Amino acid sequence: MLTQTVKYALQILGYLRSHGEGWVRGDEIAGATGIPANYLSKILNQLRKAGIVDSRKGWGGGFVLRREALGRPITDVVAVFEGQGRGGAVECVFGLSKCDPEAPCPLHPFWESIRGAYGKMLGGTSIGDLTASRR
Repeated sequence: MLTQTVKYALQILGYLRSHGEGWVRGDEIAGATGIPANYLSKILNQLRKAGIVDSRKGWGGGFVLRREALGRPITDVVAVFEGQGRGGAVECVFGLSKCDPEAPCPLHPFWESIRGAYGKMLGGTSIGDLTASRR
């Protein structure tokens, strides 16, 4: 239900959380997570712009998860990469391009309730909650 980019972003945040307040180099994150370095760089840049991570160039620099970001909901991470209100689950289960409340597919009402519950779960789970197990 989440895009690969969002999954990678959450993986990055978990890795940064496991390093506490220490700065972590991008190449270290890439090596540990298996995320391609170029893709990782783009994701980290977006997370930095969103105020979720900080970055510092030069010796001793790298990336760190901002302490203030720990209380932000996972939907904030989803919104960085997919836009507001997406919740990571917007596609029709059948892959129909014309599935919406005005022209619903047979599963639309059921999928809508699942999507609502999923969005509520993401909104009620903070970055800190999700990454706490990595510590």
